[in-house]
Amino acid sequence: MARSEYLFTSESVSEGHPDKVCDRISDAIVDAYLAAQPDSRVAVETMVTTNRIVLAGEVRGPSTITHSHLEEIARSAVRQIGYQQKGFHWRDAAVEVYVHQQSADIAMGVDAAGNKDEGAGDQGIMFGYACRDTPALMPAPIYYAHNILKAMAEARHSGAQPGLEPDAKSQVTLRYENGRPVGAASVVVSTQHAENLSTDEVREIVRPYVLDVLPEGWMCPEDEFYVNPTGRFVIGGPDGDCGLTGRKIIVDTYGGAAPHGGGAFSGKDPTKVDRSAAYACRYLAKNVVAANLASRCTIQISYAIGVSKPLSLYVDLHGTGEVDEAKLESVLSETVNLSPRGIREHLKLSRPIYARTAAYGHFGREPEADGGFSWEKTDLVDTLKSAFA
Repeated sequence: MARSEYLFTSESVSEGHPDKVCDRISDAIVDAYLAAQPDSRVAVETMVTTNRIVLAGEVRGPSTITHSHLEEIARSAVRQIGYQQKGFHWRDAAVEVYVHQQSADIAMGVDAAGNKDEGAGDQGIMFGYACRDTPALMPAPIYYAHNILKAMAEARHSGAQPGLEPDAKSQVTLRYENGRPVGAASVVVSTQHAENLSTDEVREIVRPYVLDVLPEGWMCPEDEFYVNPTGRFVIGGPDGDCGLTGRKIIVDTYGGAAPHGGGAFSGKDPTKVDRSAAYACRYLAKNVVAANLASRCTIQISYAIGVSKPLSLYVDLHGTGEVDEAKLESVLSETVNLSPRGIREHLKLSRPIYARTAAYGHFGREPEADGGFSWEKTDLVDTLKSAFA
């Protein structure tokens, strides 16, 4: 029997966190290739440390994107995040590029040829999840953890809070009653700040953003509100901690409230099912909940490298379903072509829409006019309802 009363915690990290700097650079490179050639293949990783950026990986795309161009993309991404610090500056950091052509063996297995459809870029399992915690059909702890940092970043970029610096983390613990979130038990925010600010001043800078994001009456007790618990956070970002692409996969997804298949998203073009199939799983799960077929839905899909059809599709409605799960699996398989090509075409993923996903979560965002976050649309609701009418 599922527990009805408990505490659950999720964390988020800002766009200036060292790992997120790497995700942003890698996804900006994906966007550059897709903008120039929509069928480009990209798998690029980034590492950052004190005034150093290292790019490495495999690509297949236009030769007009040179190593110099990749360096410019990396510097631009860091500048947009806001790093102009002595230990990490968009202009002064050394940039090393070790990007080469994709393996012909991998290309042979993935590319469509003759009667063979495009295959998955790798084996693996992918998950999607949706629930009724929030209007975005996301788990509440990760949803609010993201939005606290996003609000702080917007104030920093606008100049409303010049004392805030790019690196930050949040952690929200919510109290659940009868299976629903009802308030915050604790909130933790650690943010890099200007040297002239005291801990108490930083605390009062952060407080209104937490109050504005949490629903009214949800604020935690004062002694459970932790801001910069170490007392000082001036040295931060890549100068304080090495960053790597793909190291915040739980932050990127559901904050631990649902399974994750293991593969990271950033730096990968949409032929990589680590990314595209995870988006498809969220798309299906969100539409199931939006169609009132269940209050919670987890979906798993699996693939083999070079094989176009998924090996399995599994649906778990966690005892909240209004329909038969086995029938729902069949309906979902018939509704959307879940081959790598089918997902990419249905969600229109071969577009430069990925740099914006690199911070504050890949899920629970609003679909955008240019196709960004297309996997958040609920355009399957009528079809799913009709299938079970």
